[in-house]
Amino acid sequence: MKLQPMTIISRLFTTVLLCGVLLNAGCQSTKQPASPQVAHREPASKVDVETRSPNSDPDDQFSSAEETGETALSLVSLEEPVLLPLPEGEEAEVAYELDDVINSVYTSYPLLKAALYNRNIAQGNYLSAQGNFDLKFKSASENGPTGYYQTYRNSVGVEQPMMWGGSVFGGYRIGRGDFQPWYQERQTNDGGEFKAGVSVPLLRNRDIDARRAELWNSAWGTHIVEPQIQQELIDFIFMASDAYWTWVAAGQKYQIQKQLLELAITRNKGIEREVQLGSRDPPDLEDNKRLIVSREAKVIAARQKFQQASYKLSIFLRDANGEPIVLGDDKLPTFPELPGNDLPTLETDIQTAYANRPELREIEILRKQVNIERNLAVNDALPNVDAVLLGSQDVGEPTSSKRDKSQFELEAAIMVDVPLQRRKARGKQQSLAGKASQLVVKTGMIQDKIVAEIQNVHAGLTATYETVLRARESVRLARYMAEVERKKFLAGSSDLLSLNLREQQAASAAETEVEALQEYFRARAAYRAVLAEDDLSGRVR
Repeated sequence: MKLQPMTIISRLFTTVLLCGVLLNAGCQSTKQPASPQVAHREPASKVDVETRSPNSDPDDQFSSAEETGETALSLVSLEEPVLLPLPEGEEAEVAYELDDVINSVYTSYPLLKAALYNRNIAQGNYLSAQGNFDLKFKSASENGPTGYYQTYRNSVGVEQPMMWGGSVFGGYRIGRGDFQPWYQERQTNDGGEFKAGVSVPLLRNRDIDARRAELWNSAWGTHIVEPQIQQELIDFIFMASDAYWTWVAAGQKYQIQKQLLELAITRNKGIEREVQLGSRDPPDLEDNKRLIVSREAKVIAARQKFQQASYKLSIFLRDANGEPIVLGDDKLPTFPELPGNDLPTLETDIQTAYANRPELREIEILRKQVNIERNLAVNDALPNVDAVLLGSQDVGEPTSSKRDKSQFELEAAIMVDVPLQRRKARGKQQSLAGKASQLVVKTGMIQDKIVAEIQNVHAGLTATYETVLRARESVRLARYMAEVERKKFLAGSSDLLSLNLREQQAASAAETEVEALQEYFRARAAYRAVLAEDDLSGRVR
């Protein structure tokens, strides 16, 4: 069966375009870096945001793209970012432990939710960079209906940019009318002309070009937001922990002042009876009433500080709907049992921090992006050598007796463009080399900072732990002396002034113990922060 020329050309044209699209798709599917993913739950639990493990090395996921210049990335669809949901059954519970405050930060803290929107921003930039490889449709209609030469030219075509730097293109055009002798190539046979071809860079833009550099940088941009989000999470949890321990300390001091007031009120009844019986002078009763008024003022001040601490804590402690929870004084908090001071060695903590800290991962990704830009600058200094292969075939009745347009035409060309001074490319290389050196210096500085922070936290934990032990001994001794003075007062061998002084000393020692405990648990929160134990992939490592 003999095929018509129109059928042959149409099949040729379709085959070339399909090959180009499949080649491009193949490049995209073979080398694709991991992107942050979003896992969906049932509507009742909103959306569970799942990220890649912070321990995963970006080099393992994307090094081949940077080295070979071949990659294409697929966009992961993002819903509105929400925080990790509470475990099932926790919504109905009201707890005031530190873990509940930290869980509230994970699930409901607005600024963490705002930080998660950085993923949408990065994915949007990535999708925009993918647009450089969109299939392009082109068309034109150029007509000259008046004048000595009346011409009518119309064309349509498509072009597919390829991940290896070139492009595949094809189209159809028809030119009719009375053409100028010097523009006879614009005229086609009556059926028009089919054309298809491919353009391949041989030197410049072969391994990298501006389109691929933008795509790869935006792909790394989807990775760099993860350590940035984790850094904000670490800061939020430290602030929440600090607010929690401040709230606990304020509650303990409030309790101490209330107990001190209750001692004076209870003692006042005994003094009244003794005054009525004549065994004690009336001024003692008035002096004790003065103590009651003074201690009431201190209770009011302590309650105010406790309420203020509750308001600050409510910024981080929220219910399932994200509404702040303001804790009242109906249940005053207490410090947990003092854990042992058995810390890992400094060397172990330093290695843990090196593996966990988001600053180091972020600066490593920045280094990757700078390397991409440096490779692009090197590419821009190369000569531009492109190979072009183009095939065309006119169909339909010939427009001239020579039938000069009826034969299949195949053209091959080499296009050369050589930059001479190359100052722009050399300037970019110099600038980016400076940025790369800066990142090396910053990496060393961050590592030194991590070591100093670990050393500082270890020293702080040890010092505050010993301070708590000595504060507790001071409390024991102060309470013993206050009890001795109270017995002497009841026996009539001491006065109210001496008893008040002992009680104030005991209360001051108790508040010193509270402050020491606050500093100790705050140091443990700092220890958690410097080790970067929190991340969104598993809450706590």
